[in-house]
Amino acid sequence: MNTSKKLSYLAVLIGSILLTGCGDAETNIVEQDPIVGEDDDDHDHSDDEYAIESLGRLSVLDADSNALAIYDLDDGDLLDSFSATYSGSALSSSAGYRYAVLASRSNDLVEFVDGGLWQEDHVEHLHDYAQAPAMSDFILTGSLPTHVVTHDGQMAVFFDGDAESSQVSSVTVLSDTNIAAQSDTLPTLTFDVNMHGVAKPVDDMLISTFRRDDSETISANPILPDSIAIYHLHDGEYEQEQLFAGECPDLHGSAVNDDYAVFGCSDGVLALHAHDEEYESAKIANTDDLVADARIGTVYAHHDTDTFFGIATVYGESGAIIMAIDPSHGEMEAVDWEPETDATPVSYGFSYDGEHFLILDDQGYLSVLTAHAHDDHDHWELTSRVDISDEDLSFMPEGVSFSMAISQNGHFAYVADPIAGHVLTIDLDDAEVIGDIELGITPAAISWLGIPEAH
Repeated sequence: MNTSKKLSYLAVLIGSILLTGCGDAETNIVEQDPIVGEDDDDHDHSDDEYAIESLGRLSVLDADSNALAIYDLDDGDLLDSFSATYSGSALSSSAGYRYAVLASRSNDLVEFVDGGLWQEDHVEHLHDYAQAPAMSDFILTGSLPTHVVTHDGQMAVFFDGDAESSQVSSVTVLSDTNIAAQSDTLPTLTFDVNMHGVAKPVDDMLISTFRRDDSETISANPILPDSIAIYHLHDGEYEQEQLFAGECPDLHGSAVNDDYAVFGCSDGVLALHAHDEEYESAKIANTDDLVADARIGTVYAHHDTDTFFGIATVYGESGAIIMAIDPSHGEMEAVDWEPETDATPVSYGFSYDGEHFLILDDQGYLSVLTAHAHDDHDHWELTSRVDISDEDLSFMPEGVSFSMAISQNGHFAYVADPIAGHVLTIDLDDAEVIGDIELGITPAAISWLGIPEAH
């Protein structure tokens, strides 16, 4: 694994230069005056001179080209558009939500687009910055970058590797600061074999899949690991400290909150819990809620929520069973999200504060689940559903579907409709559409960028 720099496409600067402050900003950085709200007298605004109040920005990937557009969510204006090296990349957001991340798996490349909004900790205060979006010179290269995950300010890129070309798997861990500084040296873990894996960064630890020898594995498909290893960063290198061997056959999908790491297995989920500076493992077996051959392959978590959500599917079939996983009680149960007939989920996620879990389906509905505490358990129930499309679904362009991005500083979700060619703003509190951004392109994927609410 190595990082490199490439010749940039010089972005056309837009907007006017506003105030500068603090004396350490580059000349293309603007620090905007805060927007004064009606309830300002009810809050402590001692740091307002350094704050920017913005809904954020939205990155939109064009389904028909290699273009990535950045929109201002405050007014819906197109700020700029950039050309990725390849079309068909997977789109996500960086750990600090400053950068749009473009992972081209088949071309061994990860690129970054600076959304232009970020925050720095200046010790005595938090300082917000705004500038025009720009294509970053920073890139990552490696064999088959597949799973790009974030946790608490860090991002881990898992490179699967390829047996035919003798490329092994590796993991690179980085932050938004590393991207901005175009760091040449990043914490990297390199394996001695390829695998379809995933890794989660937790402080100076790395929780990663581990592929045992094919003669030992209990996975039906050896490319899917059956084990999990715990690594600790020492002097810039990850050293293995624990190995949970053979406890999670056909491992795929993982998520981490403040207390647990949960991994999807063909026979249930494996939960790891830190205890006395070591991790302990516990298995939660599949329940009768799962039909034959269904297995949890995707997991979602939130740092303020005890519940994990596991998405169970049957390979090659549509539909999904959504499981609420409670690792502290060693339980999981199916969630009745009351889908429309034949509806298949296409996107999921927690609201920024963990209050809601959102399910977007291919029939054009956004379902909002909310937890209700009962007998020391959280039970998640459908509380609202928003119809986000009046279009004839038979006109959905081939290879795309509805997609969703979730605000990290307010109760808003953004849903892209490829048929209508627009993005809708959904107010999650009132469960209604409150805005519409006309795109002029067919959206393949969207991601939210901006300054997230502090945890």
